[in-house]
Amino acid sequence: QVQLVESGGGSVQTGDSLRLSCTASDVPDGEPVMGWFRQAPGKEREFVASIRWTGIGTVYADFVKGRFIISRENVDFTVHLQMNNLTSEDTAVYYCAAGAVGGIYPHQYSRWGQGTQVTVSS
Repeated sequence: QVQLVESGGGSVQTGDSLRLSCTASDVPDGEPVMGWFRQAPGKEREFVASIRWTGIGTVYADFVKGRFIISRENVDFTVHLQMNNLTSEDTAVYYCAAGAVGGIYPHQYSRWGQGTQVTVSS
């Protein structure tokens, strides 16, 4: 079974950058879309960005446009989320997910990683 493993989270200060990575044990069969979601305490899980393994069709949530960049490396089945100019509102557990058609809702993804914590302090 294909597994997704996130890494790269940590504690940073406002204005700093972090690069999250999600490594798949293989390209999930029938799940060509990789997405990043986040969930802050007491809040719903929300969409951040998505990309296809082909590298086309990137989608971003409005609140991260211009600050976050999603990319993928097919050689080692890794998807990255470069996060710049972080604010305290970006504090959350970040999850990567794989889905057949993608989208902005969690139920549109069938495979999830365990999550990585990002904490931004002022």
